[in-house]
Amino acid sequence: MEAIIIIVFVLGYLAITLEHNLKIDKLIPALVMMAICWAIIAIGVDDFTQWFDSAKHALVDNLGLLNHEDRVHLMEETLLHHLGKTSEILVFLLGAMTIVEIIDYFDGFATIKGFIKTKSKGRILWIFAFLAFFLSAIIDNLTATIVLISILQKLIFDRDVRIWYAGLIIIAANAGGAWSPIGDVTTTMLWIGKKVTTGHLFVYLFVPSLLCMLIPVFIASFLPAFKGKIDNPDSEDDAPKSEHSATMLYLGLGGIVSVPIFKTVTHLPPYVGMMLALAFVAIFAEVFSNRKFAMSFDTDVNADHVGHHSPVHKALSKIELPSILFFLGILMAVAALESLGILFGFASTLQENMPMLGTELHHEGVSDLVVLLMGVGSAVIDNVPLVAASLGMFSEPIDNELWHFIAYAAGTGGSMLIIGSAAGVVAMGMEKIDFFWYLKNIGWLALVGFLVGAIAFMFTRTIF
Repeated sequence: MEAIIIIVFVLGYLAITLEHNLKIDKLIPALVMMAICWAIIAIGVDDFTQWFDSAKHALVDNLGLLNHEDRVHLMEETLLHHLGKTSEILVFLLGAMTIVEIIDYFDGFATIKGFIKTKSKGRILWIFAFLAFFLSAIIDNLTATIVLISILQKLIFDRDVRIWYAGLIIIAANAGGAWSPIGDVTTTMLWIGKKVTTGHLFVYLFVPSLLCMLIPVFIASFLPAFKGKIDNPDSEDDAPKSEHSATMLYLGLGGIVSVPIFKTVTHLPPYVGMMLALAFVAIFAEVFSNRKFAMSFDTDVNADHVGHHSPVHKALSKIELPSILFFLGILMAVAALESLGILFGFASTLQENMPMLGTELHHEGVSDLVVLLMGVGSAVIDNVPLVAASLGMFSEPIDNELWHFIAYAAGTGGSMLIIGSAAGVVAMGMEKIDFFWYLKNIGWLALVGFLVGAIAFMFTRTIF
């Protein structure tokens, strides 16, 4: 039975990796993989020889003594446990996505464009790199990439020039997302899974992540693509479409940033704080929208206008539900492998056979090479299941160096290929960037940044 489940997982994973070739959205194989894996477990529940207790992070003792009803009950409890943990991540992401869409409803991101006055290609590169680095730490790397490329399209009309900036934005956004608990899905998973805390994440990863961004941008600034000035024809300034754009930008970003503070003070799961932030932002959005609506339309008291003009409803209709369903499928599929103890056994094999590179992790028995390979692997395959698997493989305590290294490697390693991160995939779609062009011109910069950041982490972890 275990072999069949592994085959199903591998085939599903392969379909996810080859989604562009197969022209099938990756959420479909993820959901199929999840459902089939758990169906096989349910059908063969009496045949399994081991079961992994995620709460205790240990194999269940005396599994062979349990009767059919007890085994079914154990399976249902485990499924419910994993669904609860997965739902915490999904609800958190839904809240964050909705706040970002509310900001966009009021054209809040146009405020950022107003700050950029220079026409020097080199200065614009540095401005966008730092914007991507810090903005991704607040609104996540995927959204930051979408926002900045959208602004870039209004600043630089030549696509051949623009794709170079898009490539460096991908590197900077992924680096920025690694040191923030809300900057990348994988970091959020580790944070919600109580593997890292906000303070330690910043202390351990800010400098490595900053170097991961700075080195590629510094090297790129000497390339011909970033020399000279932008020669766009004069165009009308794109002013924000709403008088409340700046207010909603600051309210939305402030609401998202407040979530780690809320968690620290209350010790409640992060999604509770995100829902509070969403409610707070939504109040102002509704007030501003209703005020504008009342001034702009001759309303009929008997008509139901709220459902058609509510910015919250509009934002909810635009969020990326396919991404949410993909995360549901992949996380629950990985949970199936974890529940059968497959990941636990795989981790033990890795720790026994991989050579040790670092010194700090020797006593824990986990190789730096394993984590570095995870970073490289995240460029080829999705980093979400890799981190999900690591949660079931390793049992190190909260804020152990291992978890922070995994956060860095999985978060920044995907920049080496354009399909290796959500930020890269969305940039590829927005600018029609060729896979091999990115590999030739940007991939080596991302690799240099990744390695420099990894070396920096190996030094910083010895200090704290």
